Amino acid sequence: MTVLPPGSTIGILGGGQLGRMLASAAAELGYHTHILAPDAESVAAQTASSFTRADYHSRIVLDEMAARCDVVTYEFENIAIEPIDYLAGKVPVHPAPAALAIAQDRANEKAFVDAIGGRTAPWRRVETLEELRAALGEIGAPAILKTLRLGYDGKGQVRIAAPDEAEAAWSAIGGRPAILEGFVEFSHEFSIILARGTGGAMVSYPPPWNRHVDGILATSTLPAPAEIAAQWGVAAALTGRIADTLDYVGVLACEFFATAAGPVFNEMAPRVHNSGHWTIEGAVASQFENHIRAIAGLPLGDTALTAPAVEMENLIGDAGDRWVEILAEPGAHLHLYGKGDARPGRKMGHVTRLRRDLPA
Repeated sequence: MTVLPPGSTIGILGGGQLGRMLASAAAELGYHTHILAPDAESVAAQTASSFTRADYHSRIVLDEMAARCDVVTYEFENIAIEPIDYLAGKVPVHPAPAALAIAQDRANEKAFVDAIGGRTAPWRRVETLEELRAALGEIGAPAILKTLRLGYDGKGQVRIAAPDEAEAAWSAIGGRPAILEGFVEFSHEFSIILARGTGGAMVSYPPPWNRHVDGILATSTLPAPAEIAAQWGVAAALTGRIADTLDYVGVLACEFFATAAGPVFNEMAPRVHNSGHWTIEGAVASQFENHIRAIAGLPLGDTALTAPAVEMENLIGDAGDRWVEILAEPGAHLHLYGKGDARPGRKMGHVTRLRRDLPA
């Protein structure tokens, strides 16, 4: 197991807020970071040591990145697999391309989790309207139609309340290959954030209760309600099996529904995750620090809470304009991402509140 010494350079593919926070965590451990992204506005570049604005498919740019970096990671999963594979032939890349390939395809993801003993919603892969209608006949409605690839924060999916809505739903996703998922009755949504090192050691964080508004994460709260706490062990064990099976290195996030039958796997993200932002102040070692520790071959950090209760609130759109008000709150920790245009639905920052007394 190779341990990267301070002064080494970590390459990050992607220029968003996750890369921004990874670069900050890396700097605290003495590492340099290099961002590669095609975006004119790269908020990750604001905290990184260096930045290249270029297309991910340029072999010249990828060769330069491999030459200047000791290890490479990525901050989002909607990147073509080809540049990751190319880099992996020249420099260590974590998480490995195999994990990314599974996470990018919802059918592959569900089949993989089913195969290792996880519980998923009933699902069918559909590539035509006729297959969608047949799947609805098997699974029933209500159901959710999701594109196989891309889509996050509620994008790329449509709810089907009745079978006669099949044609409209198919049209709404552009007639692209998709999966149909049966509707799951659940009490809460939660996530397991796990870090796995190069030697196979693993740590995971207490699961937050995640609440969404319009398909976008609104808050993550700890400690989680009893319904989630009762399913924590099973969900964490499945996330660990996923990581071990993939020989995963880095932070892995898995989202679950808490149901009467136990935790139902929803989806995985091979990266640091929005529902883990609370860990920056709310845990001894944040998810960002543990991702850097993992890919650098370092011992993993303590995941214990630093306060009896923690809540992370996403600042969406113009909610970021409340920054002066938030800074006046005792126990509030504000993170603004340095973005310019506060569009509706755009994540502009987050605030984490540490509470010394448990809520009533």
